Amino acid sequence: MKFHSLHLIKATLLAISFFGISLCCEAQAPAAAAAKPVAVKPGGFQSAASVIDNFFKKYKSAGADSAIDYLFATNKYFSNPAGTAQLKAKLDSAKQAMGDYIGHELIVEKTASPSLVLYSYLVKNEIQPIRFTFVFYRPHSDWVFYRFLFDDQMDQELEDGAKISNKHP
Repeated sequence: MKFHSLHLIKATLLAISFFGISLCCEAQAPAAAAAKPVAVKPGGFQSAASVIDNFFKKYKSAGADSAIDYLFATNKYFSNPAGTAQLKAKLDSAKQAMGDYIGHELIVEKTASPSLVLYSYLVKNEIQPIRFTFVFYRPHSDWVFYRFLFDDQMDQELEDGAKISNKHP
């Protein structure tokens, strides 16, 4: 069953990026950072995955605000209180429309290089799923949050993939 009235974020794919898409998080001196950076241990892609695991634990127990604060704290250059507040408000609004959080499942993990990875998750809610996409960057030895997106376009992508025009000869 589709919940067309709940597709409130289809029109606005929310992206948080170091270089900014819809919400710009300007690079600032470490002293200006709002939150203390979270130590993310080097040693492979599991370190980025552990940040995501902790994000979902906070998302479940303390809500979106706490989870977003934790995620942004992994990169000392993210300091944009207005942009972060806007992201939290949009995520809270989406969460209210989609129902209570049930769990999450990994959709895909992609490695662009040894220093850039992407994780995409299906976030299961009572009413409708949503997708969270995390991108992590390793400039030196530690993984840091680089980009976060959320959207509810999975069903459209599945429908597009099932079209006859997508069949291989």
